[in-house]
Amino acid sequence: MAPQKRMMHLGAFVHETGQHVAAWRHPEAHYHSGVRFADMVETAQLAERGKMDFLFLADSAAVDLQGNPDARGRMGKVVKFEPMTILSALAAVTKNLGFVATSTTTFNEPYTLARQFASLDAISGGRSGWNLVTSNNEQDALNYSRDQHMGHGDRYERAIEFAEVVQGLWDSWDDDAFIRDKDSGVFYDTTKMHVLNHKGKHFQVRGPLNVAPSPQGRPVLVQAGASGTGRDVAARLAEIVFTAQTTLDQAKEFYADVHARLPRFGRSSNEVRVMPGFYPVVAPTRSQAQEKFDYLQSLIQVPVGVAVLEHTIGVHDLDKLPLDGPVPEMPDTNGPLSRQRLLLEQARRDKLTFWELCLANAGPRGHVLSIGTPAQVADEMEHWFREGGADGFNVMPAYLPGSLKDFVELVIPELQRRGLFRTEYESTTLRGNLGLPKPANRHHARSADAAE
Repeated sequence: MAPQKRMMHLGAFVHETGQHVAAWRHPEAHYHSGVRFADMVETAQLAERGKMDFLFLADSAAVDLQGNPDARGRMGKVVKFEPMTILSALAAVTKNLGFVATSTTTFNEPYTLARQFASLDAISGGRSGWNLVTSNNEQDALNYSRDQHMGHGDRYERAIEFAEVVQGLWDSWDDDAFIRDKDSGVFYDTTKMHVLNHKGKHFQVRGPLNVAPSPQGRPVLVQAGASGTGRDVAARLAEIVFTAQTTLDQAKEFYADVHARLPRFGRSSNEVRVMPGFYPVVAPTRSQAQEKFDYLQSLIQVPVGVAVLEHTIGVHDLDKLPLDGPVPEMPDTNGPLSRQRLLLEQARRDKLTFWELCLANAGPRGHVLSIGTPAQVADEMEHWFREGGADGFNVMPAYLPGSLKDFVELVIPELQRRGLFRTEYESTTLRGNLGLPKPANRHHARSADAAE
């Protein structure tokens, strides 16, 4: 049998109004951020019409109270739906689209999170994914009984144990554990239930989970760290790696490095999909696409551009810098460290002034920016895909629904014409559409090891 052709994977990574900081000001944009369910339904069904693999929700657990009050009052992404609630609702109005929710290991308990995602997986028929984050927003800590954010290394140590517990809980039941035989009166086979009994540095969790496995076995695990520690976590745990690069050389280095780390954790390349963020601005002609980009950029207010850069790189008091001056050297943040380094490197490489860096950050925020015709945007995606930079992309629509509609109606048909993207879904599960193997139950593996 001929080997299956490698195909690109696409997710729609969305904020309620869109990726761009001024998205809510666009005349055609959704601007009732986190309030109108119908807006979210429109976005999800648009992504599914494009046969995209999943809808990926950005999230944070704090309203920003730092910096200039005038700047804060101009932000369009202050309130949002809680991810598990909104995705459970969206599962009822879609059939094939996967749903990835961001949920932090720093301010959660493993049992609660495992139960939430297993429930979403059951409700959706096996279409859920967990974006494991350690929270790069320092203000989240203040809402969870802490005076300050945990240190970078401590957050990752906790995250690894957290994920181990969650995955162990997802393996609480064999697929055929539930007999549900009314005549015999036997509901489940107790020999096919697995008690975790985890006792570690951070967590003590008995189990088992009181949610049955879904058709895909367990949710897909997504991870987005790009520091050295983050790459190790990706190689150890992630099935989708969400990453940020601005050049193909950066992407190839990251892709090769993550894959080189996999054997250390007993994993192979077919278990991982590397999907960088991709910010497309597309129109029938290049000049029209540039006009679209320039228009959104013109909606950026100076206090907002500065405040969003502060948040993106985790450095405060940037409003004291001259807009037309150089970008100064900055100490490492305890927040989004890899993103800080990426953007400062971009500023040095492209010789950007401080305000130019604010403008560059306002849309892509360290991800690939592609402006052009459908063929030009598809050319760039194909180049990254074929040259070892990506297995697919997390597409970041500038504003919703317009930018996502442009991508679905203009770029996806071009990718399909080139044989790079599906024309129909292959599966009803997220894991199946991504071509990821169904994980073996760890409790069986341990039993086999003990028997040898």
